Amino acid sequence: MNLRKYLRKRQKQIDHALDRYLPKANTKPATLHKAMRYSLFAGGKRLRPILCLAAAEACGGKIRDAFPFACALECIHTYSLVHDDLPSMDDDDFRRGRPTCHKVFGDGIAVLAGDALLTIAFEIVSTAKPPPRYDMSILLREIAIAAGSQKLIAGQVADLEAEGRPVKRDQLRYIHENKTAAILSTSVRLGAMSANADARKLRAVTRFGHGLGLAFQVIDDILDVTQTSEILGKSAGKDIAAKKATYPSVIGLEKSRAEARRLTRQAHNVLSVFRCGEAEPLHCLANYLLEREY
Repeated sequence: MNLRKYLRKRQKQIDHALDRYLPKANTKPATLHKAMRYSLFAGGKRLRPILCLAAAEACGGKIRDAFPFACALECIHTYSLVHDDLPSMDDDDFRRGRPTCHKVFGDGIAVLAGDALLTIAFEIVSTAKPPPRYDMSILLREIAIAAGSQKLIAGQVADLEAEGRPVKRDQLRYIHENKTAAILSTSVRLGAMSANADARKLRAVTRFGHGLGLAFQVIDDILDVTQTSEILGKSAGKDIAAKKATYPSVIGLEKSRAEARRLTRQAHNVLSVFRCGEAEPLHCLANYLLEREY
């Protein structure tokens, strides 16, 4: 498949849907809605929503049924970035190639914009049409757990507490499983659920999302020490400066590259339950993420 064309098409569709779901910039309070839109439409890759739609396709669903989940996940991801960039967190001045939300709107509005993006995610999910196997309570619980105190936020807390401290590999894996892999795994799970996937296919995409999420973060860690700020669209070398727990700092650069390849192979293998061609976009996306490093 032509992955570039596929990505461009899906990005445009997702941006169009997000624009419909979010209040317009002049809606009161205008400063808040401008900040939300500034961060959400800053040119992200839309990886999580695209994975959500690709999983729905793999399970034989209609992507229109997956759009509320895809857009909700992008709102949650963006909220986490807005908060992560704050001076009290990772303290970054740039995100996606331009000044971060708090640099433009101030810390207070950035906090509230993040809060609002998280909250609107649940409003967006509530507009979805639940499939026969998964009622609305299951779908809302799925996204709430992924974004909650034992997954996404747990990973962020562990990441903060690990700064400047010696970290073992199992501790590092815990950070990455929760801070990154949990939302990626939930992205494909919700896509599959929107397509009314059976237990076998849901289990397969869950394992795919987990492996891909870990590989994604390993590669991000590698890129932080091998690429420039211009290429990354954010400050390069910040993990080293902040004494962050990363795969290169714990196991070295070459072993990190080998680990990313191993996790990606693992993600490919679990998709064997799908018939030929059904999961092609998922396979292509996994390869695309691994190739970022080369």
